[in-house]
Amino acid sequence: MEAKATLRNVRISPRKARLVVDAIRGLSVPIALARLSNLPNKGARDVIKVLRSAIANADQQDSSVDVDSFVVRTVFVDEGPTLKRFRPRAMGRAYPIRKRTSHITVVVGE
Repeated sequence: MEAKATLRNVRISPRKARLVVDAIRGLSVPIALARLSNLPNKGARDVIKVLRSAIANADQQDSSVDVDSFVVRTVFVDEGPTLKRFRPRAMGRAYPIRKRTSHITVVVGE
């Protein structure tokens, strides 16, 4: 049995979020939660949120399964929409600022 959860439009760049999700890919759920709670990265909070949601989704599908036996099957980060802003510069110019967003997806299974 597998369960999936997605967090969309997170205000973190995909490159930074991928550093966090690479640390938990293939681990069991309790170990993944422990590792994420000890990471100093900002993206770790968002990944914990999605992982807990995927666990809750699995529990909703079938309440008789043991959630501690689950493994992080798939976890990936896709690029979301980019917020485009402009910074004023000298002599009337403007430099673009790209505020990137991410879509974080976690699939857990037995």
